[in-house]
Amino acid sequence: MAKKKEDKKLTKDQAEKKILTLKKDLFNIRFKKINNQIENSAQYNEIKKSIARLYTTIRNTK
Repeated sequence: MAKKKEDKKLTKDQAEKKILTLKKDLFNIRFKKINNQIENSAQYNEIKKSIARLYTTIRNTK
């Protein structure tokens, strides 16, 4: 998972790449959730929060 302090140190390109990776993870977790294969349901919300933090970081660096 992404951490708040680590996110602030990323460049815009690095943050965008990390967002893409997290979105893929989010898709996989949703798929597992539908098939009842998910172990940690809280992970879904954490990834969504991490994506939001990264978007905020990108917006603040412009």
